[in-house]
Amino acid sequence: MSKNLGKSNKNELQVVKDKAVVEYGGQSANLAQMLAEEMDGLSLSFDRIKIPAGGGLAYEVPSDNPDSPDMVKEFSAVILYHHPVHSYYKEKYTGGNTPPDCASRNGRDGIDSDGVVHTCAECDFAKFGSGENGAKACKQKRRIYILRKGEALPIILSLPTGSLADFSKYITRLLSKGSKSSAVVTKFSLKKAQNAGGISYSQAVLSVERDLNPDEQKIVDRLAEQVKALAQRIPEAALAANDEE
Repeated sequence: MSKNLGKSNKNELQVVKDKAVVEYGGQSANLAQMLAEEMDGLSLSFDRIKIPAGGGLAYEVPSDNPDSPDMVKEFSAVILYHHPVHSYYKEKYTGGNTPPDCASRNGRDGIDSDGVVHTCAECDFAKFGSGENGAKACKQKRRIYILRKGEALPIILSLPTGSLADFSKYITRLLSKGSKSSAVVTKFSLKKAQNAGGISYSQAVLSVERDLNPDEQKIVDRLAEQVKALAQRIPEAALAANDEE
């Protein structure tokens, strides 16, 4: 009986291992081929996870019903790709798909609505005091392409300025251990914070849930390259407008 029990335990462990292999990336191993077949002639866009305003502690996450998103306090995902984004509006953003008057997808070069290229580091709107309450008129964020368990397409999470410092610390901790953001499953949660003016806001909190196993890592590495290439094909003006919401 003990032998059978031991065999059963081994089988259960193998099932757990096999399940882990397909948790992240298994459905999207051929992402480029899937999109080529299904999106020919269509505009590519990704769903978004939204951070609440005013210190709320629940993310707005896409559900099967686009008119009724889920509200969750935390979720887990693999970060496939991330990069800085800057956006500047001459008039205060009031919602909708209004593109910014100037936008940058690399944090170095901004392109305004007339197609003129500006150097972000030298721009007056990138300096403190150029915006409301002593802030920068040009908003600086981080766009993150993440893959949730069992899903084939990445989702975008736009980290606001108030979450960038903690995100930098998270990435630095990973690098200090010889890892990277696309090599782990990251748990996302929220905490309430206040700025210098006493205004409450929601701040993203990131922590490592587990490392990817070797089989997952092979798939995720390929996906990360594909998503990076796809991100460059989506017009920045359209993405930047959605980042403001």
